[in-house]
Amino acid sequence: QVQLVESGGGLAQPGGSLRLSCVASGFIFNNDAMGWFRQAPGKEREFVARIDWSGITSYADSVKGRFTIARDGAKQTLYLQMNSLKPEDTALYYCAKTTGSRLIDVDYWGQGTQVTVSS
Repeated sequence: QVQLVESGGGLAQPGGSLRLSCVASGFIFNNDAMGWFRQAPGKEREFVARIDWSGITSYADSVKGRFTIARDGAKQTLYLQMNSLKPEDTALYYCAKTTGSRLIDVDYWGQGTQVTVSS
């Protein structure tokens, strides 16, 4: 069955960096678009970034220029490089197998990895 396992979350200082990873299994990774979403305490889950099978990317305005999504087909792994982190980036970050940027576009979710940005 489809499995998405995230890692790489943790505590970072404002202005710092983290890289999230998501190892995928149970489907043909290179054929599908993948994305990252996040949910902050008391807020709705929101789109962060997406990459399609050909490598075309899209980002939420709030992270554009700071976050980079990438994929490695040989390793069946999705990445999110997060630079210039801000306290408002604090959230539970989810990897997703998704056809778009809306929550209803998501076919499968990972379990999430916590990112906390604080001094």
